[in-house]
Amino acid sequence: MFSSCTLLLRRDGPRHLKHLSTTTRLPADLPLSHPTFLVWASNTSLGKTLVSAGLAASSLLSKSHSRPRKFLYLKPVQTGFPSDSDSSFVYRKLSSLSLRRNSLFPLFSSNHVLRASVPAANAVLGQGIAENGECGFRNLGWYEERRFEGERASAAASELVCKTLYAWRDAVSPHLAAQRENAVVEDAAVLRELLRCLRVESEGGGDEKKEMDVFCVVETAGGIASPGPSGSLQCDLYRPLRLPAILVGDGRLGGISGTISAYESLKLRGYDVVAVVFEDHGLVNEVPLLSYLRNRVPVHVLPPIPEDLSNDLMEWFDESCGVFDSLKEKMLSAYSERIKRLHDMPKKAREIFWWPFTQHKLVPKGAVTVIDSRYGENFAIFKDQNNGFITQQFDACASWWTQGPDATLQTELARDLGYAAARFGHVMFPENVYEPALKCAELLLEGVGKGWATRAYFSDSGSTAIEIALKMAFRKFSFDHGILSEDNAAGRSVELMVLALRGSYHGDTLGAMEAQAPSAYTGFLQQPWYTGRGLFLDPPTVYMCNGVWNLSLPEGLCFGNPKLENIAFSSRNEIFHRIRDNSDLAEIYSSYISQQLSQYSGSGGFNHIGALILEPVILAAGGMHMVDPLFQRVLVNECRSKRIPVIFDEVFTGFWRLGTETAADLLCCVPDIACFGKLMTGGTVPLAATLATNAVFTSFIGDSKLNALLHGHSYTGHAIGCTAAVKSIDWFKDPQTNLNIASEGRSLRELWDEDLVRQISSIPAVQRVVALGTLCALELRAEGHNAGYGSLYASSLLQKLREDGVYTRPLGNVIYLMCGPCTSPELCSQVLVKLHTRLEEFCQTK
Repeated sequence: MFSSCTLLLRRDGPRHLKHLSTTTRLPADLPLSHPTFLVWASNTSLGKTLVSAGLAASSLLSKSHSRPRKFLYLKPVQTGFPSDSDSSFVYRKLSSLSLRRNSLFPLFSSNHVLRASVPAANAVLGQGIAENGECGFRNLGWYEERRFEGERASAAASELVCKTLYAWRDAVSPHLAAQRENAVVEDAAVLRELLRCLRVESEGGGDEKKEMDVFCVVETAGGIASPGPSGSLQCDLYRPLRLPAILVGDGRLGGISGTISAYESLKLRGYDVVAVVFEDHGLVNEVPLLSYLRNRVPVHVLPPIPEDLSNDLMEWFDESCGVFDSLKEKMLSAYSERIKRLHDMPKKAREIFWWPFTQHKLVPKGAVTVIDSRYGENFAIFKDQNNGFITQQFDACASWWTQGPDATLQTELARDLGYAAARFGHVMFPENVYEPALKCAELLLEGVGKGWATRAYFSDSGSTAIEIALKMAFRKFSFDHGILSEDNAAGRSVELMVLALRGSYHGDTLGAMEAQAPSAYTGFLQQPWYTGRGLFLDPPTVYMCNGVWNLSLPEGLCFGNPKLENIAFSSRNEIFHRIRDNSDLAEIYSSYISQQLSQYSGSGGFNHIGALILEPVILAAGGMHMVDPLFQRVLVNECRSKRIPVIFDEVFTGFWRLGTETAADLLCCVPDIACFGKLMTGGTVPLAATLATNAVFTSFIGDSKLNALLHGHSYTGHAIGCTAAVKSIDWFKDPQTNLNIASEGRSLRELWDEDLVRQISSIPAVQRVVALGTLCALELRAEGHNAGYGSLYASSLLQKLREDGVYTRPLGNVIYLMCGPCTSPELCSQVLVKLHTRLEEFCQTK
């Protein structure tokens, strides 16, 4: 019978198809060989298509061009088709303008409709066609017409390509049209088709590449926050591409407000708005807009559009020519500046950055990764091959273990952080209270501190949270053992030390480094002041090898006992089972720990073990070793019996990182003090918290301020950080927002496919594997200089993974994959398959 503390990480639960469809399919590469812009509007019927047509005319019909040009107009989503077709409008107006202006180069133009719903296709091809294609779409591959305008058909020609990607007949919002016509298309499909068109046209349409300048606009439908065909807001639909934006504003009464709101919605989602353009209605809306934008973004004003529906707009386009030329030049300038910056960034970074944990001499040229943006779990990486492109990489190290948000939470966090910054900025914390800090403290005590913690102490990073925890623990120990009595207050020398595990890591500040055993992080080269003020025990570890979970005992625990040899487990859950508390091994652990502690009993001496500090279950920076939870549980109990305060360092392990909200649930015991950070704020801003019991808190209560905890940071209780933490904590534990929460709400469903993990553990090059919660780590078999933190043994393997779209950073010859609490198991499986393939190749080269 399993006890109430038994860990059960299961694979059950419903499959959330919508969630999977938007998270497991990454968009293809985005070419940057030519300027591409999204055309947005702050509302419907403001002239987006007129702006697109005007930019096309400026690009193709100018007599100043020395060679032919190509203009690509893409309309991903069109409703009201075929009676309303924006691509047809651009196509027809440019043909007319070409005849009118007699441009230097003839114009070859075409208009294509790639897919239409069955009702829309019927309207074009006639009634009664059979429905075929995914989601009720007809693959038309159809073009309205092709024209060649010019005097000499043999002359080099400019080219206009207009394409509608998806069309519906109803002239309503795309999500409603898609539902009515049984032709819903997911966001990922729209993005894939859009990227396919961009790649094809940037490569010359599949023909021999033409020597001509290419300019592209992608025109959205409706307003900024109009729903797309899946129901997602369009400002979210196109976020993975992060194309620079042109915003068509509103020159009418009330248009200033709408334009500013649209601008802020785009900026909130990480879009670069290059320019604002709108029709002049005589209200001089550009003046307050320029004031709001502080002249950082140009505002272009177009002449009034004739209201007469019979007007062919030729004169209006002629009158607007100068505005569109100016707008186009601004767009080209922004594109050139962006590309130059992307190309220059690696060189500049190497010249001025001092990267942490990096030997600069070993960073080869071309190895600097340029991250243009991130979208949920993925980086957008700039590559300078083939004229430059943006590719997607899965952030498999969770940006140093801080990241967990999916794309939706990322936007939610941005919105809430903006609110907190506007309302508070930063305010003083001592003796004050404000909602973000109070709500964050309440969530911490009701969540990771539930049942034991009564106080939350805020700081700015995991390392400083550890410093605070050590001060708390040493005071509590001193209080309990009479070291603070009047007899000892005169200055009796007492040396307080920690009990910790070898391989643990608690941060880079001086006190945190003293609380860890000698390692690459603490040697004389790194910390000449280091002395290592502690008793450091070699822990037993568990790992999978050849599909079996094994226990590895340090030499000091074996004692030549044959019963302790070749201990294995039938499953990972057995490792955490409380029934092991009654085993012979538990007694051996207890005896060993008591023996080690006896030399620091404090009887007549001045050396005391004043605190136990543990990374629960996983020693992270020490190599992703999984410590036997039975050993840590016995260790906690032994220290409790000797009134030694217990600190859990959960900076890495907290907030579902190991599959439960707190790793204390895995150990089935609680600390006196615990430290949290990293994932707590969803990776947006630095914040940490140290939680403590009431007994620890009361040891600082006295009549003098000198008895208080004299520790703090300028940004203690940071309102913005606390706001981020509140949003992230709530999001990760709510089954409505985190679809990985198991039915009972106490654990995550299994994220790493058990069969794939078992297969990887059986590859000859792999020494051990650990998979738990959002972590999957493996150690490559290596000896000598190929092993350990300084090893470069895995470099070639990691480079191959990055080529596969998986960004990871090793710990020597230890490779780890890390996802977020919201990452779908399907995406994790895709990453594991890539790792498995590359590991097998790695075996063949060694």
